Amino acid sequence: MNETIIEIAPDHPAFAGHFPGHPILPGALLLAQAMQALDRAGLSTRGCGISSAKFHSPLAPGESLCLRWEAVAGGSLRLELSAGGRRVASATLVLRAESRAERR
Repeated sequence: MNETIIEIAPDHPAFAGHFPGHPILPGALLLAQAMQALDRAGLSTRGCGISSAKFHSPLAPGESLCLRWEAVAGGSLRLELSAGGRRVASATLVLRAESRAERR
């Protein structure tokens, strides 16, 4: 399984509005950050689809996010996001054919 750390600034604007008094990072932004990290790791997520996503626990300001991913059957990637030893989110991405070729 591949792994990288994602740092999200504690003063990111999404924290301020989601939710006042109890800031957490929205799930859509969690997935967007994961996809950007995959792109930086050399795996193109352009045009990919999310076949499933589950949000297990919130990510608070100042927490580092650990992204782990692995290829699974059918040209997909399984993602696991965690912080402080707890699971934050999991998802499955369906990659385009060109992205699958880059993975090899």
